[in-house]
Amino acid sequence: MDGGTADRPTVLVIQTAFLGDVVLTTPLLSVLAGRVGPVDVVTTPAAASLLENHPAVAEVVTYDKKGSASGWRGLRQMGGLLRGRGYRRVYLPHRSVRSAALAIWTGARERIGFSDSPAAITYTRRVRRPSSGHEVDRLLALAGPDVGAAPPVTLGLTAADYQAAETWLSARGVGSRFTVIAPGSVWATKRWPYYAELASQLDGPTVIVGGRDDVPLAQTIVATSGGKAVSAAGALSLRQSAALIQRANCLVTNDSAPLHLATAVGTPVVALFGPTVPEFGFGPRRPGDVVLGHAELSCRPCSRHGPPTCPLGHHRCLRELSVETVVRAVATVANPEESRAICPGN
Repeated sequence: MDGGTADRPTVLVIQTAFLGDVVLTTPLLSVLAGRVGPVDVVTTPAAASLLENHPAVAEVVTYDKKGSASGWRGLRQMGGLLRGRGYRRVYLPHRSVRSAALAIWTGARERIGFSDSPAAITYTRRVRRPSSGHEVDRLLALAGPDVGAAPPVTLGLTAADYQAAETWLSARGVGSRFTVIAPGSVWATKRWPYYAELASQLDGPTVIVGGRDDVPLAQTIVATSGGKAVSAAGALSLRQSAALIQRANCLVTNDSAPLHLATAVGTPVVALFGPTVPEFGFGPRRPGDVVLGHAELSCRPCSRHGPPTCPLGHHRCLRELSVETVVRAVATVANPEESRAICPGN
């Protein structure tokens, strides 16, 4: 058995991709922990807090690959740290050369990753990555064929996280029925342009979530929403934002990390897909959630992530997704008993 000793796990997972990818890795962590006990995880500073206190995780090792630990020197330092820990098995859900180099540096006998990774030749076990299905199920392929039903996507939220969210909402007079919107995205073409209009038309208050980079966008939405939106962007931590999302009737979001936070806390989702499509494997997983997109556009999808600008200059994939369509979707998802219809073709 490859479980760790009383004070040291011998299984490591290296996942330094985007926030959403880290959240979607939690079912794999749960499966591995069910076999060998809590595992260690290497991840980015941005994602580290999402795995702290997670029951499947013994320790989060923060790797600032684009900051203080960037370049060859940072890679070497992180590799030296990991090598002294006695890992026997390393799982590599992130298909990067840098992650493969870290796995070699650990000295682990087994290094398990996907066969289509650029550095797959360095793995001791190469797993075929499923070409279809949700990313959760694809990542679970690393654990072998006997996983069974996928565990839920989960976060290690604490009572303090929920209390911080509750305190923030109470201080702004936001009651028990509200909608959360997440208008930001690292990829500019994923951003739906009508969140202010949506906030002004929804029943009840709207709360905006996002990071510090989303503050200017959130302020614009607040200023043009007719007084119906308040912003928590940049004011709450990721975990506190997830706790706030858990309190909401519904989350409206682009194809971005908040979608997966909502999945983890069980909040209904209306997901707006523009240059990307849910068939890439990153859509909602909750029964009853809604995905909206411009199905008739032949130019869609145009990118795996969403390019900086529309290649054709029109951005019709999201510009032609109407506020009225999204309002009806929110009503349906937040109040399923009303069984309201969504516009055909979306």
